[in-house]
Amino acid sequence: MHATQGRSAGLGLALASAFAFGGSGVAAKPLIEAGLDPLHVVWLRVTGAALVMLPVAWRHRNLVRERPVLLAGFGLFAVAGVQAFYFASLSRIPVGVALLIEYLAPALVLGWVRFVQRRPVTRAAMAGVVLAVGGLACVVEVWAGLSFDAFGLLLALGAACCQVGYFVLSDQGSGHGHTTDAEPPHPVGVIAYGLLAGAAVLTVVAGPWAMDWGVLGGSAEMDGRDVPAWLLLGWIVLLATVLAYATGVVSVRLLSPQVAGVVACLEAVIATVLAWVLLGEHLSAPQLVGGGVVLLGALIAQSSAPKPPSGPVASGPGVPVAGTAEAHEAADTGSELFRPPAAP
Repeated sequence: MHATQGRSAGLGLALASAFAFGGSGVAAKPLIEAGLDPLHVVWLRVTGAALVMLPVAWRHRNLVRERPVLLAGFGLFAVAGVQAFYFASLSRIPVGVALLIEYLAPALVLGWVRFVQRRPVTRAAMAGVVLAVGGLACVVEVWAGLSFDAFGLLLALGAACCQVGYFVLSDQGSGHGHTTDAEPPHPVGVIAYGLLAGAAVLTVVAGPWAMDWGVLGGSAEMDGRDVPAWLLLGWIVLLATVLAYATGVVSVRLLSPQVAGVVACLEAVIATVLAWVLLGEHLSAPQLVGGGVVLLGALIAQSSAPKPPSGPVASGPGVPVAGTAEAHEAADTGSELFRPPAAP
């Protein structure tokens, strides 16, 4: 009974996390179109969330001494890199397209595992990669000569590449393969310090002192409707970052990383639907079909890991950063999804 209740609660939290993450681009794009630089929006998001997570960071301050390289890399790639590239792409291409391209990350991870680490991958995972790439070709309408902004597509691909760093760092942070006695780092603590490190990097890169702060006191347009800019910023910081991470971490604890990852695939669908309803970004029929194929390919690639041994799926907070024997085994095949800070 308790296991069933926990699983139901985990599914609900995973869905909440997907909705929260899926709304980040929809809330950010109006601020960008109102005059804020994409990097400034990213800085506001990451810095705001980092301030909210300061009590968590203080509680896990031992991580600074124990895992400084992991925290720095996590902040640089998983936080600053993913979100900076993703938000920059939003200024040039639709939200749904940017997020779908970001979902090439599982395919890129499989390439890393197969050709860099020289580990075998399953045929099902490779089939998922082929489906994802084929679906992406439909999304960007390659037969029309890339009707979308080519540089915007490259920016979205950069976000996907940074997500690969996220997967690799998650595997490194698992603590497995090095010693059996080392305790893996607490995932929420890693997230908190990742946000702090990302905020530090973005402060140098974005230069918030040159930001047009007056935009935040005005309004932004969402498909012809004026919305207070501060309300959109609150949405990005509290819902699309803090709440999204919190519900995502707890959902992985209650479920398995693979199950939570499959539910997370809905994020791209949610982002596309929200952009359609709130921003008026309509996609063509081939693009919608291609988006579905991308998600199907990602689902197959991420759910094709060998089933873990019987017993608890995770210990402690139970996400790949924390690492368990099961999660590490899935990461070794390149098919496990660990939520990107995302897209975002």
